[in-house]
Amino acid sequence: MRKIVIAGNWKMFKTRAESEEFLQGFMPLLQETPDDREAVLCVPFTDLNVLSKNLHGGRVMLGAQNVHWEETGAYTGEISALMLSEIGVRYVIVGHSERRQYFGETDETVNQRLKAAQKYGMTPILCVGETKQQRDAGETESIITNQIKQDLVGVDQNNLVIAYEPIWAIGTGDTCESTEANRVIGLIRSLLSNKNVTIQYGGSVKPANVDEIMAQPEIDGALVGGASLESESFARIVNFN
Repeated sequence: MRKIVIAGNWKMFKTRAESEEFLQGFMPLLQETPDDREAVLCVPFTDLNVLSKNLHGGRVMLGAQNVHWEETGAYTGEISALMLSEIGVRYVIVGHSERRQYFGETDETVNQRLKAAQKYGMTPILCVGETKQQRDAGETESIITNQIKQDLVGVDQNNLVIAYEPIWAIGTGDTCESTEANRVIGLIRSLLSNKNVTIQYGGSVKPANVDEIMAQPEIDGALVGGASLESESFARIVNFN
């Protein structure tokens, strides 16, 4: 049985005070959320501790936005799985396109981060996807296939979420057609040894399109950016019909 996971990626938004204010509006809206779906908030490092205290024992899981592959070391600006697990982080985004584009993330480092997260009992959310240039060149399938094969070497597919995020649809307002997202996610699933891995769609998911996206048979959840920053908006996505 594939788990439904709806994760919000706050990126570099919200102070500690703003995160607490968000929770005050968000949590009451989940009282009738079906038990078969999991909500996750992947927040900036400075918000993790305050959310950990507020979410402890609740139905919303705490997520981070990155993790290093070493437990300790001279890696200025990084954070380890040991540090994250200590404060109750359950999920961590790995290989987001912004990390790949702006911070030199490679499939090799993504692979190392995935295994580090799993070592400490966290579930990594592996992001894969193609650029507009790659899609226009007809390279979507080969790009996705190469990412999956390289990123998942030695990774436990029983503790994994994958997010297909067409890079051209992130923060642009453009959404990949739901049927096309379903097709690519089906391709991803065909490359896995565990066919029950939760595979999300990420890319301008919002209240207006979440029902259509989640109606697709291969799509098990969503990785939500901007629409996760407002409590009512994200609650509507978590409570999709």
